[in-house]
Amino acid sequence: MEIRIPPEYLEFITLHGAVESFTEGEPGYIELWSLQDIVGNNEAIQIKQLAPGYLAFAGNGGGEILAFNSQGEVFMLPLIGIEARYAQKIANTWNELAGCIEVPT
Repeated sequence: MEIRIPPEYLEFITLHGAVESFTEGEPGYIELWSLQDIVGNNEAIQIKQLAPGYLAFAGNGGGEILAFNSQGEVFMLPLIGIEARYAQKIANTWNELAGCIEVPT
């Protein structure tokens, strides 16, 4: 099963770029990846093999990644010891998480 990037994430990146900012609630800090970096970063961390069913799109600057599942829900996973069983749901949708990001002006 291929996980797709939600169109709302694509719109956000187009408008704001690869934002690094604080968030209200989890994850506390977010480093969004550019569309060009998503594929390479997912290959580098071997997410398809280690945590199938997830597509990483950001980090939190503290050893964890943020990833979408096939329903577009957002999860946080540890970068070291990455396994699907450690996924912690932090938002039902990208828009829910995006509403918590302090977007620089």
